[in-house]
Amino acid sequence: MLAAAFDRTVALQRLGDTHFDVVVVGGGITGAGCALDAASRGLRTALVERGDFAAGTSSKSSKLVHGGLRYLQQGDVRLVYEALAERHRLRRNAPHLVKVLPFLIPVFSDGPISSRTARAMGTAMWMYDVTGGARIGRLHQRLTAEEARAHVPTLRPERLQSSYLYYDARADDARLCLTVARTAAVEFGAVAVNSAEVTGFGKDAAGRVHTVEVVADGRTVSVTTDAVVNATGVWADRVAALDESDPPPSLRPAKGVHLTVPWHKVANDIAVVLPVPGDDRSVFVVPWGELAYIGTTDTDYGGPLDDPQCTPGDVAYLLGAVNAALTTRLTEADVVGTWAGLRPLVADPDVTARTADLSRRHHIHRSGAGVVTVTGGKLTTYRDMAADTIDEVVRHVLGIGAVDRIRRRSRTRHIRLLGADGYDEVLAAGDDLSSLPADTVRHLADRYGGDARTVLAMAEADPSLAEPLVPGLPYLRAEALYGARYEMARSVDDVLSRRTRARLLARDDSARVAPEVAALIGPELGWDQTEQERQVSAYRSSVTAERQAAHLPEVALDAVLGA
Repeated sequence: MLAAAFDRTVALQRLGDTHFDVVVVGGGITGAGCALDAASRGLRTALVERGDFAAGTSSKSSKLVHGGLRYLQQGDVRLVYEALAERHRLRRNAPHLVKVLPFLIPVFSDGPISSRTARAMGTAMWMYDVTGGARIGRLHQRLTAEEARAHVPTLRPERLQSSYLYYDARADDARLCLTVARTAAVEFGAVAVNSAEVTGFGKDAAGRVHTVEVVADGRTVSVTTDAVVNATGVWADRVAALDESDPPPSLRPAKGVHLTVPWHKVANDIAVVLPVPGDDRSVFVVPWGELAYIGTTDTDYGGPLDDPQCTPGDVAYLLGAVNAALTTRLTEADVVGTWAGLRPLVADPDVTARTADLSRRHHIHRSGAGVVTVTGGKLTTYRDMAADTIDEVVRHVLGIGAVDRIRRRSRTRHIRLLGADGYDEVLAAGDDLSSLPADTVRHLADRYGGDARTVLAMAEADPSLAEPLVPGLPYLRAEALYGARYEMARSVDDVLSRRTRARLLARDDSARVAPEVAALIGPELGWDQTEQERQVSAYRSSVTAERQAAHLPEVALDAVLGA
């Protein structure tokens, strides 16, 4: 059932043979959430993604599931309350993917949060706890300088006065997005297809959309439907133009950049929030195994939406913030990975300055043709955004009483995502479940939940699949094959950028193993030698362009980790 429910060939066939209640355009976290919400209500649902699931912003976030302490400081208490409620639901519905993460906010003698403003910060922390932060089971704490340096020993002692410790959560954004899409397909019968581009809408005599033109594998499929959801993020205006001849621009994209560096240069056992000198912003430094990532920037963006890049200025901004606060020094030679994403922020005529001051709330627009566009929002609140969007579809496009078989209200507050069931059993079984090391079993459980059994079985059946996909990273070769077989991975980039996060963690090492990855998944995907070579060339060219755009040197992971 698992393979058939999320098989692209089968899905493409169903796309052309089925009349849908709703077609969701966009396979990021918002689109996947809309597909799950719609399908779980009983709507015949299709999810169509031009590239790969989570290929845009939804794989390039800060990977945090959080309320947003700074939004509380900006006075948006309602957004924080809603986000913290969603964080609580995600921890319950996806315990294998969403993990508690402590955060340290240092109080520096010469920083924006000095001893003079520390009391106000303490008040904000209590508000955060009361608003919903305490649902994580822990309250914030005030730490001494010595206690803070026990967590981050590289903090400059001459500047550090004290710190605040509070709790939020983290998740692999691409894996969360993929899991939501697979849950919609496997559990509720949605049709999900990647590498399928929407090129136009057909309308009936009343001017309402009744077909969606989808191009996949060189052929066009006319998909019949009663409603369309445009959940394409920063591309929403582009898709809206297929419906309305001259829609007004609704978005103000903001670029967010992250850098991956060796963990030992920071040595933080929890996430730390560091001020940016000369800017009224902070950046996170989040540990990720033997590495850590720094982010994020928040700047206006006017370049190509399909390929935002990290620039030398972005690198200097992030490294400058970290180096100002730490006793160690990070340089461009320490940067082993970068990623740049675009936030689909809703344009606000009253905010003409920084994108950081724009609201993270979502906005829903319904056209006369029955196309419902959702923009804005954030990773943490995707489920709430999706529920509001499908409410709009059910009430105002389909009509509440028009489809008797559907549920009026969203069900997703209580739907556990694929892998949640069986997760605790895999962890408890540990060594008894596999001959692989216990930390490998945990790694797989934290990525696949109960479905880790399948990956483990693949590795047990073929010992070569238990070997590392990229030396120095925890991913197994079995995970690449699993991605191609069960998760609709269709390229080397799909495997190295999203089914695993090798590209983000070790950019140049991932390029070096690209031929082995192509040879591994090629037979599963029907590639001949020529196609394997094309895949490798395309991936390496993309990695080289990414590195050169930031003016970074080529860096080997073992060289920086062994330093």
